[in-house]
Amino acid sequence: MIKNGLIFLVLVGFTVILSGLLINFHGSEQLNPLAGHYVQNGASEVGAANLVTAVVVTYRGFDTLGEVTILFITAAIVGFFLKARKEDENRERSLRKTSEILSTASTLLVPTIFMLGVYIFMNGHLTPGGGFQGGAVIATGMVMIIMSRPEVKFDHGIIAWIESTSGVGYVIIGVLGIFLAAGFLDNHVLPIGKFGTILSAGVIPLIYVLIGLKVGSELTNIIGSLKETQNEL
Repeated sequence: MIKNGLIFLVLVGFTVILSGLLINFHGSEQLNPLAGHYVQNGASEVGAANLVTAVVVTYRGFDTLGEVTILFITAAIVGFFLKARKEDENRERSLRKTSEILSTASTLLVPTIFMLGVYIFMNGHLTPGGGFQGGAVIATGMVMIIMSRPEVKFDHGIIAWIESTSGVGYVIIGVLGIFLAAGFLDNHVLPIGKFGTILSAGVIPLIYVLIGLKVGSELTNIIGSLKETQNEL
């Protein structure tokens, strides 16, 4: 009875707090000065048709580098704790039989998923999308491969090489911005190009390719580590 009473009081308290927030909430009718600068000058300064890309990769590119670093640390921690031991690598596993529908579907869908992921991060400066989204789509293709072919083994060496090369390339581009443009991760390292075309927005498309490969390889590494620690697939 006392427990139920305490739960009721907690719920009432949350209701009062949220009600106050909702009643006193007033939406912003105008952009703040910083957001207004992005909207008015983003296309001319950065050359990206996708304004979100202009903000994420250039104006706040250092934040994006931090997000990629956090994802790398997360993948490293997961890989450390889920690293398969030698006796686990050689043990026999009970593999579930894959259905014919899944096997056939994966043959058709996996290449399409990979192409979609590549399209998303290569066109991130033109349309909604980008490196994080494209990398996540590529990782879903790897999940389908595992589901349709449980016996498949990932080469963690190649995955780690792709991940490391992409991350180092991202940092190198950022540093080049200091010497060849106006600052770290400035996209004017390469010519801006014609607005709205695939070869536009300076170095942003290249940055998104590197981010897409890095995110895709990191998520794939996590998925592979989870797979290898399972006794049954």
